[in-house]
Formats: sequence, C-alpha cells, structure tokens
Amino acid sequence: MDEELNVTYLTLDWYTEMNKYRYVFFFIMFTLFILIICTNSTILYLIWIHKNLHEPMYIFIAALLLNSVLYSTTIYPKLLIDVLSDKQVTTYSACLFQFFTFYTLACSEFLLLAAMAYDRYVAICKPLEYQTLMRKTTVGIFLVVAWLVPACHVAVLAIASAGAKLCDSNIKGIFCNNAVYTLQCERSRLITIFGVVALVDLSILPMLFIVFTYTKLFIVSHRSCKEIRKKAAETCLPHLLVLINFPKTTRIIMTLQIMLYQPLLNPFIYGLKMKDISKHLNKLLSQAKIISFQNTFLST
Repeated sequence: MDEELNVTYLTLDWYTEMNKYRYVFFFIMFTLFILIICTNSTILYLIWIHKNLHEPMYIFIAALLLNSVLYSTTIYPKLLIDVLSDKQVTTYSACLFQFFTFYTLACSEFLLLAAMAYDRYVAICKPLEYQTLMRKTTVGIFLVVAWLVPACHVAVLAIASAGAKLCDSNIKGIFCNNAVYTLQCERSRLITIFGVVALVDLSILPMLFIVFTYTKLFIVSHRSCKEIRKKAAETCLPHLLVLINFPKTTRIIMTLQIMLYQPLLNPFIYGLKMKDISKHLNKLLSQAKIISFQNTFLST
C-alpha cells in the first residue's frame, strides 16, 4: 500500500508465457477491437439516420450494439496497454471500476434481450395493441431500466469490495471480474448475499422471462397463418441467435466469448438477418464502392 497516495497496486498474472509474441497478440487484439467498433457503429449509424428504423425493435437492437461498443471500450484499451508492457500492473480502484463496467454492461445485455423478447411477443401475439403498449415512453423506460438497474446492483458490490481488506495483490486473470474477490482476506456477508440477489435479478429472472416469452410466441405463431409464422421467423431469429450464444458465457470460455465473440457477432446477425437493416447496409456499401471507384479513377 502506498500510504502517501493511498493506492494499492495489483499485478495481473497472465502474460508471462506470451511475452515472445506480444506484438502479434497486440496486432490481433487491436484488429479485433477496430472491427468490433466499426461493425457495431455501422449498424448504429444506419438505425440513427433512417427514420423507418426508428421503431422499438430497431431501437433495442441499437441499444444492444451500443452496449457492445461501450463494453469493448472499457476492456480493450487497458488490455492493449498490458500487452505492450513488460509488467501488467493496475490499481485496486481501477480494478474495481473495470469490475463495475464489466458486470453492469454484461447484465444490461440480459435485460435488453428481455425487452426485445417482450417487444416481439407484443408485435406477433397482440398486433392491434402494439402501438399502445410499445410507445416511445415505454421503450425509454425499458432502456433506462436495462442500464440503471444493473449499475445500481453492481455499484453495491463494488462499494462493498472497496472497503474490504486485501491479503493478495496478484490477479490470476486477464482483467478484473470475479478475480477481485480472490484478493480479499474474507468475503463479507453483504457481498455474498447481494451477489446472489444480483445473479437472480439480473440473469436468472430475465432468462426465464425470455424463455417463457419466446415459448408463448412460437405457440401462438404456430397456430396462426403462414404469414404470421414468416414474420415471427424473420424478426425473432436474429434475437434467438444472439440469445443462444449468450448463455455460453457461463462456461470456462466466458472471457473470450464476451470480449471477442459476442460484440463481433451481434452486428453481423442483425445486419444480415434483419431485412430492413440489410437493405440500408447494402446501399451504404454500394455508395462506398462508387466513391472508392471514383477516387481511384480520378487519381489515375
């Protein structure tokens, strides 16, 4: 502990064996980071500028992609710095901040997926009530809840951890998530109990709601006409692809799944599978090709 600055420095013990390939690893991670930002931002841009995409379904998609951008920007810069450093060191306060952003944005994705499931349920099962139930105010409330509720839950855990006594300064991991708890001499009862509450509120209940909603939706659409089934398949398939991949984060590959796979997968799923977004994306790519051809022609 630096008594003058009151800062605890932590060592991230994960990079020793990869020291030989630091520049290769940096290039790969940097390329993936840029790709994540560009792909997500492109779909966000299309939804922002085209008024026909200013509907609840696309607004929730935009929120999900924005969530991926925010998450990546809180993880990758520090990771890239660590790759080029001879020794990976962070402060305990910075570690807690990363812990806070990691779980806040990860849990927000569960709630956003739940809001999207509800939106599709109303659109397919209660089309005549859709405009009434999914007003702009309702969508705004869903978005605020999706980001604010996880932030409040995780803030309690972060604040409680800030006052915990540390018996170790070596983090065995790529970044600070549950690794924070391994540093503490003894985990407080508050952290344990509230951690379970947060798990239920932010993960288990939203997941149960999503499963129930899609089950109900497919039962209704199966009993309906072919046109309704087609509409359900077109609008719900991208959400289900994202949802099917998201629970994999509970496995050992959770870190790589959230850092690489999920942020990179979402824009491709929604950009290619959602017809209206795909149409605008093709126009944007065509315009880019024309501009590139004109610039090439003029330069010659």
